[in-house]
Amino acid sequence: MASNKILVIGSSNTDLIAKTKRIPAAGETVEGKQYLQAMGGKGANQALAAHKLGGDVKFITSLGNDTNGKKTLKYYKKIGLDVGSSLIVKDIPSGTAMIWVDDNGENRIIINPGANKELSSEYMLSKKEEIVNSDVVLLQMEIPYDTVKTICEMASVAGKKVILNVAPAYKIDYEIIQNIDVLIVNETEAELISGKKINIVGAEGVINCLLELGVKSVVLTLGKNGCIMKDKDRRQIIVPAFDVKAIDTTAAGDTFCGGLVAELSRGHDWKRALNFASAASAICVTQMGAQPSIPSEVEVEYFLKDSCKYQN
Repeated sequence: MASNKILVIGSSNTDLIAKTKRIPAAGETVEGKQYLQAMGGKGANQALAAHKLGGDVKFITSLGNDTNGKKTLKYYKKIGLDVGSSLIVKDIPSGTAMIWVDDNGENRIIINPGANKELSSEYMLSKKEEIVNSDVVLLQMEIPYDTVKTICEMASVAGKKVILNVAPAYKIDYEIIQNIDVLIVNETEAELISGKKINIVGAEGVINCLLELGVKSVVLTLGKNGCIMKDKDRRQIIVPAFDVKAIDTTAAGDTFCGGLVAELSRGHDWKRALNFASAASAICVTQMGAQPSIPSEVEVEYFLKDSCKYQN
């Protein structure tokens, strides 16, 4: 099945990951159990996930002309991810993320945006052809807000499907919302945008609020409780999670997004795409690191064939 062209625009970081029994309290020092340095950044994670999971992907990001930036470009070239339209800036370091992971697989993350902040609206306007030549545009919120707004408008005017993962959580305005085809959010992000609390109005109530704001389709991820998709025609699909032991939840959401976009780009229906994305995310959390833990399309298909022992 032929794939539509996916354009991912977003951040790229070098992740510095420490595994520890528990996250330290304020002023406390704890001993780490494991250290790992790997490629990360929400944009890069999602681009790599879509690429490894079978999508036809081009990635636009911003990197410094430093050691981390050069290593990152070399890595992308090695894995066959097209980053030829990315911005390389001087005198500003590439983005980094410091990640703590405890024994339950939960994490705490500090982002140093660096060169990611230089991915401006002006630069993206100069890359309009890349948007025009794509079919699907996938975005996150680790690049400047105005840049996200500009890209959404450009892609919508060009008739492209716009998919926005509002991570990290950000209160987006109507100018962005009106240009979104698919909004992907977790519980925190959904509550911030809708202004409603899930424990008060329920997951469906929050989703309905987002649809009333003008979003065409909403995908709400609920961790171990699976995910829900609902669109403006009130079609609703609920997909349960897969029961696996979490080692590190870093990039689980990004892997979900990449898997979902890859499947939708191949023309699969929502039920199949959500199940595939959930399986990819489940595999991701069983390993350490962001990009090192992203599975291949073959791994996900094998996992799904054996899914009767994993799905709740």
